[in-house]
Amino acid sequence: MTGAGHLDRRALLAGGLAGATFTLAGCASTSAAPSVTGASPSPRPTTPTAAFTRLMEGNKRWVSGDLQHPDRDPNRRQLVSQTQEPFGSILSCIDSRVPPELLFDTGLGDLYVMRTGGEALGPVVTGSVEYGPMTSGTPLIVVLGHQRCGAVKAAYASLHNDKPLAGNLQSIVKALQPAYEQTVREGGPDPVDTMARAQVELTATELRSNQDLAPLVAKGALAVVGAYYSLDTGQVEVLAGAPS
Repeated sequence: MTGAGHLDRRALLAGGLAGATFTLAGCASTSAAPSVTGASPSPRPTTPTAAFTRLMEGNKRWVSGDLQHPDRDPNRRQLVSQTQEPFGSILSCIDSRVPPELLFDTGLGDLYVMRTGGEALGPVVTGSVEYGPMTSGTPLIVVLGHQRCGAVKAAYASLHNDKPLAGNLQSIVKALQPAYEQTVREGGPDPVDTMARAQVELTATELRSNQDLAPLVAKGALAVVGAYYSLDTGQVEVLAGAPS
C-alpha cells in the first residue's frame, strides 16, 4: 500500500473514532440529563392547615393514580443533603402496605416518619414524634392507623383469650390494651376495626396533651390529627383533630 493509502486509512479510522466518541458523548449527556419530574409542587407549608391540605391533596392523587412524585430527583437530594425541614410527622403502623411517603405522594425531606406495630407509643417513639415540632417547627403530626391491622388483630386476640404473645410482641399488646378496653365497652360488629380506630384516637389524644406538644397545639403552631387508611381504596379518612 502507498503512503497516501496509509494516510487515507488513518484519516478514516480517526474520523470513525471521533464519530463514535461523539455518539457516546451524546448518549451520556442524554442519560445524565436531569429529570423534569419530581419537582416540588409548592413551597414548604408552614402552618398546620397548609401542611394538612398538602397531605390530603397528595392522598387524593394516590387514590386517583394521578401522581406527581414530588421531591424525588437528584436536585432535591442535593438540596436536603445538609439540612431538612419536613412539613409533617407521621406515626403509622409497620405494615408494608401503608408507606406514608407513597400514600401521601410526598418525597425526600418532606416527612418525618415513625412506624411501630399498631402505632404503639413508648418513650423513644414519643421522643421521635416530638423531634420535628420541637426542633424543626414541623406544624403537623398525623397518627395513621389502617384497615385490617395485623398488630391490632394479634393484640385483640391475645387480650380477648388471655394468651400473652411471645417475646417483646407482648409489649405491643400492653401498649394497645387501652384501645382494647375501649372496644369492649363500645362493642360493634367488627371489634378489630373498632380497636384500630380507637388506638388512633387514643394515641392522637395522648400526643395532643403531651406536656411539650400541648403548648404548641394551644397556640395554633401544631395540629395532631388522627386518621385511618383504607387498604381497599387507598383513601385516608380523618378521625379527629383536622385543623380548620
